[in-house]
Amino acid sequence: MIIDILLVLMAFTVLILVRIRHLFTVVVLSGIYSFLMATVLLALDAVDVAMTEAAVGAGVSTVLLLGALHLCKSEEARPAHKPWIPLVVSVSTAALLIYGAMGLPDFADPDAPIHHHVVPRYMQNETDVPNVVTAVLASFRGYDTLGETTVVFTAGAGVIALLRRRRKPDLGTDGK
Repeated sequence: MIIDILLVLMAFTVLILVRIRHLFTVVVLSGIYSFLMATVLLALDAVDVAMTEAAVGAGVSTVLLLGALHLCKSEEARPAHKPWIPLVVSVSTAALLIYGAMGLPDFADPDAPIHHHVVPRYMQNETDVPNVVTAVLASFRGYDTLGETTVVFTAGAGVIALLRRRRKPDLGTDGK
């Protein structure tokens, strides 16, 4: 029940995001969307992913976007034409994802194939860690986490470089 409410709030946030042209509002709503996504992940018992989404999606990304927004206009320019092709691609992708998700087993189904094939392999053959989430995070997702850290660091360095632009000194009328 709570997940359904959160998903409706997320959809409502996206609908507002599509219509807004004021970039500060877009950044704040994107942070709210990330926070709602973190809450959904928490409700699905994916605490590690929820913490990452809250820290990176709602926290760091919002701060970096606000820093970048400081350097540009606060109003998005109107498009010269209607973006029909991106709309068709987005709707088609969403339809394919929904169609593909219809064949998935129910959430927390103990008879799902993952519980018969993947989990035993992780728990018995690949690691000596008793918790499956810790096993996957510690041994299989290490490079993924390193990549995510590199992307966030690079984005932060880019924003800092933009914010540290040096202005030319004002020479005045006598040229000194």
